[in-house]
This record gives sequence, structure tokens and C-alpha cells, in this order.
Amino acid sequence: MSSDIPYPEADFLGVLDTLSIEERARFETLRRFFQDEVRPDSVDFWRRGEFPFHLIPEFAKLPMAGVGMEPASYLLRGLLISEITRADLSTGILFGVHNELFMGAIDLLGSDVQRSSLMPDLASLKKIGAFALTEPDHGSDISRSIQTTATRDGDEWVIRGEKRWIGNATFADYILVWARDTADKEIKGFLVETTRPGFRATLIDDKIAARSVQNADLVFDDVRIPFDNWLPGTTSFTRTNQLLLNSRVLVGWQATGLQLAAFDVARAYVLERQAFGRPVASFQLVQEQLVRMLGNATMSLSLMVQLARMQEEGTITMDQAAMAKAMCTLRMRETVALGRAMLAGNGISMSYEMAKIFSDAEAIYTYEGTYEINALIVGRAITGISAFG
Repeated sequence: MSSDIPYPEADFLGVLDTLSIEERARFETLRRFFQDEVRPDSVDFWRRGEFPFHLIPEFAKLPMAGVGMEPASYLLRGLLISEITRADLSTGILFGVHNELFMGAIDLLGSDVQRSSLMPDLASLKKIGAFALTEPDHGSDISRSIQTTATRDGDEWVIRGEKRWIGNATFADYILVWARDTADKEIKGFLVETTRPGFRATLIDDKIAARSVQNADLVFDDVRIPFDNWLPGTTSFTRTNQLLLNSRVLVGWQATGLQLAAFDVARAYVLERQAFGRPVASFQLVQEQLVRMLGNATMSLSLMVQLARMQEEGTITMDQAAMAKAMCTLRMRETVALGRAMLAGNGISMSYEMAKIFSDAEAIYTYEGTYEINALIVGRAITGISAFG
């Protein structure tokens, strides 16, 4: 990129300048790694539907931030999620599932024994976790309609049921399974080692988005686990609200990162591409579209910075997290569509990163509550009337 462009990193409002010197150094270390080691090969892995497993030992050496990792402000944690996603959404999902959902659940809802025995290997990525909530026939209505069950049998639980779209599940060491206790009918969390008899994971390989993520269909055919594999903090589904809140915030950061990725690719392309004897970037309409892309990304980033402040203060609510997930992903959809169109025919070629970014956006738009579900959560908050069926 030309050195005379004043905003080479697209940080138009100088958000990175608000980090401490130590946090900025950690951010730059991670940025260089993910831009140099992950992003260049991400399109090839995405096209093949494979994950770059050879990089996991390298991830463990990085000054990561998150539950069980090196401590950091919520702003740095969010910016790192955004930056990882900017390099590759599939890698971002690995960390989102493992760090924020699986490790976050153990940290918040697990026993002292579970934390002391599991967290060291999880934090070093020697062991990987997955989070199994969604089922083949239930997504947004899972809290009402969950079919997977857990039945106590002496000193064991017997898990029966199926799950779908579970990230990391084909190679995870542990699955955190959400199931209905047949005794009291409450939804609880259970740690299932993937070596248990009766457990099966089948890769979902016919996706158009997040193709490197190893999503799987799971079957629990009378899987027996020790009684102590129950997370004692999960006495009902309401105990998962903090996890789901954090997850929706995480997706807002992912949506911001993917917009920055689209902007990176579109700007580089129009500066290099020639038409009518001059760079495509010299045309008025192209510049307006670039500004709209950056504007969407910057507005999303500004919203997420405010949510990070509220997380630090402990004042954030589920309604606010739902607003972030809904609006950042809505802006993201427009941003990646503008970027794809800016590359014209090349924008649909799997040889160009923009096709990957454009497709991956659909995964972000859908998971952790669809746009419509999150919009209705906010609608209920501002009207006092629930529009849910």
C-alpha cells in the first residue's frame, strides 16, 4: 500500500490509540502473525474446506487474550477478535467457540475441580473444546424445544440426542452439551469427552460459508459420563444468559472485522486495477462506495467500543448485546456486497479473497440469533411488548 495514504489500517477514528502501550504492543504482535501467517493461505484452506491445524501450536505461543488466557481489557479482547476475523473468519470461530463459549462456561459455571483440572490444558490449546446447543430441528427456539436429554443413573448421567452446526466438534477433546434433565426438566450443561462410547461427530462439508470451520452433526447414543461432568452452575437455562450475551458481543466484533477485511481487499483491488487508462480508484462512484464500506465498518467499531466500556463497568445488558449483533451484521451485509460488486466478475471467483469474505458474512449474519430474533429482543426492550410467538 502506498506510504502516502494516511489511513493504511482503516482505523479512521484512531481507536487503537486508546489502548495502553502494552496492549498496543500485544495487538501489533497478533496482527502481524495473523496477517502474515494466517491470511495469505486462508483462501486455499477455505476452498478445500480444511482447517490449518498446523497453526494451532503456533497460536498457543501468542499473547492471546480471553478466558484462561493472558488478562486484557474488554476493548483489547474485542479488537483482537475483530483482527483475527479480519484475517480469517474460520480461525476467529475456533477461538470464539473455544475461548469465549467453552472456557467461558467452565470459568463462570463450572466447579473448582473442573476449573483447576481443565483450564491449564485448554488455555495452552493442548485440549480443545466445543459448545453444543443447536439441534437439527431447533435453533432460535432451543430454550423451549430442546430434545437432547440427560438422565441420572446412579453416579452417572446418560446423554441422548442430536446436535447440529457444532464448531470444532470433529477434533475437540470435550463437548459442552446442553441437555434437558429428565428429572426436573431444566436445561443444564454437561462435559462429554469425545472418546466416550456412543458419541459420533460427522463433518458438515456442503457449506458456502465458514468452510474451514469443522462444523459437525453430533449423535449422543446413550453416552455415559460421570455425575461430576455436570457443570454445577447450570441449574436452568437462564444461567447461560451471560454466555449468550458475551457470544453476541463477540459476533459484533466478528462482523466489524469482516467489514475491515472487505475494505482491505476492495481498496487494494481498485488501486491496482486499471480501466479506461487509469486506476479504478480514481472514479467518483468507486470512491463513494469505498467510503460507504469504511463508514459502515467505523460505525460498527464505534458501537463495539462503547459495548466494551459497558462490559468493563458491568452494566451491559442482553438487549444491548442483541442490538450490536443485529446492527453490526446488517451493516456488514451491505459492506461485503459493495466489496464484491467492486471486484465485478472477479468478486465471485474463489481465487479472490472477496468471494470468501462475501460468503462468510452469511454465517455471521445467521449464527448466535438471526437478525430478526435479535431485532425482536431489542424491540421488546424499547416497547415493553414481546412480539415472540
